[in-house]
Amino acid sequence: MPPRVSEVARDDTHRLIPSRYIDRDESVLTRLTEDRNDLNVLFELEGATNDRLLGEAGLLPGISVRELVFGISYSHIVNAAFTHARPLGNRFNGPERGAWYAAFSRETSEQEVAYHRQQELKEIKWHGKETFSYVDFLADFRGEFHDIRGDPRFGDCLDATSYKASQRLARELLEGGSAGVMYPSVRHDGGTCIVCFRPALVNNVRKASSISITFENALAVPQIRELK
Repeated sequence: MPPRVSEVARDDTHRLIPSRYIDRDESVLTRLTEDRNDLNVLFELEGATNDRLLGEAGLLPGISVRELVFGISYSHIVNAAFTHARPLGNRFNGPERGAWYAAFSRETSEQEVAYHRQQELKEIKWHGKETFSYVDFLADFRGEFHDIRGDPRFGDCLDATSYKASQRLARELLEGGSAGVMYPSVRHDGGTCIVCFRPALVNNVRKASSISITFENALAVPQIRELK
């Protein structure tokens, strides 16, 4: 039996996105050459390997161009969440299709992001100081979402080290037409997260604060602050 369905009417959910991905009009390629012809060639090469651009051209197997959004503020930010999937996926998505993850509070989003950044630093045995910059994007949600909060049947979907059960559930729900899932944060006690499977349901996306997360080393407690 699938999870219960809950009506969601939630404004101002929080998703932290690395600052370097925000401006669609700037590219590191512009630093390589000032020659317009050379730059056009570089942009074509970039487009051939950019999953968001491939998705918007209908060339990705995991999501159709009809599902993506166009002509709205930050549509490229929304589309990127669904077309750039990690090689092993995330908690509620596999490698073939991304999703929009957000939290009901900024603190929860910060703790989720800080945890994963720290894991990356530990994996490469990073010893130095490192600072990461993010922009907090707000989004509103309306609709019916599957809800596993307080449901012991789906405890394995909240495993701290494995996404096997949660990805299996997400695949079943996605195929059944689900909008997404509400679930308790695994990295922030008492926090609530939402994952949306449908780009068109990520509404009223806008920028909020800029955030920095600093690690003195891979084992240090992260220092999180809002940038003025």
